[in-house]
Amino acid sequence: MPSVKTAISLEKTLFEQIDELAKEMQVSRSRLFGLAAREFLARYENQKLLEAINDAYADMPTAEEDELLAEMRKRHAEAVKDQW
Repeated sequence: MPSVKTAISLEKTLFEQIDELAKEMQVSRSRLFGLAAREFLARYENQKLLEAINDAYADMPTAEEDELLAEMRKRHAEAVKDQW
């Protein structure tokens, strides 16, 4: 996969922590940034998916709607009771 070079500005303490972690993990800083960016993107996408799922479930029927549906089912069952 092709690579792109970029320059970023970081707080010195953050840079030092990243440098130490890269040494500990025995990877380059570039590789560590790539891993971190992929992890961030995956978490972001998972959060968006969770929000979409929560939005879908937020549209569930209210208790009043559930009662109305139950009554409709009961009336329908009575209406077709002897037809089948």
